[in-house]
Amino acid sequence: MFVTSAYAQTAPAATDPHAAPAGGAHTETGADHGGGTFPPFDATHFSSQLLWLVITFGLFYLLMKKVIVPRVGGILEHRHDRIAQDLDEAARLKAEADAAVETYERELAAARSKGHKIAETAREAAKTKAAADRTAIEAELADKLAAAETRIGEIKAKAFAEVGQIAEDTATAIVDQLIGAKASGDDIKAAVAAAKTEA
Repeated sequence: MFVTSAYAQTAPAATDPHAAPAGGAHTETGADHGGGTFPPFDATHFSSQLLWLVITFGLFYLLMKKVIVPRVGGILEHRHDRIAQDLDEAARLKAEADAAVETYERELAAARSKGHKIAETAREAAKTKAAADRTAIEAELADKLAAAETRIGEIKAKAFAEVGQIAEDTATAIVDQLIGAKASGDDIKAAVAAAKTEA
């Protein structure tokens, strides 16, 4: 151990409590501060200061090398790995989101196309049904019209037949009234037939 001159000068006072301080000055603390330089700035103390500086620097260097730098390096590496994982996860999630959007758009386009096809099919089916219903109604109306025309023809023929008979009866009655004699049925039928032909 190094012994400084300041320590050597104060050593007798420390070992002998009754000894007077060197230099004769007495203070409240019992130390002599008169006239000398501040010990850290005294050139005689540089060797011990350099020794403790080397020891302290060495211990601090070992502490940095063995404890602090590995911990900081481990923290930085852990953060770097975590950031890389987060970036990979973000890229994966973005790819999944893009795939989901693409799938959604594809399904939406397919749904729209299917909707258009269904609407077109429904329109065609409605047109076909309307045409079939129209054809059926027109056929039914044609049948009813034909039946009505047949009935009208029958009624007309019946009416003409009855008109002929009524005309014959009327002509017979008129002839009876005018002439006072009965006309033959053949003459009356011939006269009525001639009148029908002229009409």
